[in-house]
Amino acid sequence: MAEAARRTRPGGDRHQGRLRNGPRSKGALAWLIARPSITAPIASATKFSQLEELIAATRLDLGQSIKMLDAASA
Repeated sequence: MAEAARRTRPGGDRHQGRLRNGPRSKGALAWLIARPSITAPIASATKFSQLEELIAATRLDLGQSIKMLDAASA
């Protein structure tokens, strides 16, 4: 299913590599933080390593990938 969705979304495969510098959850949270319509994304961690990933997401700069992610979520 994920492979089919990636093929039907604009730029799915092309931009995939740009977001691979960490867990997908980190990229997803960084994208939510960058959206002005999201006031407080909800995330939880049960392990210290997960907490580190959540903190790292606050420092992740998605650059031009934000446009691709916005288009993919439309």
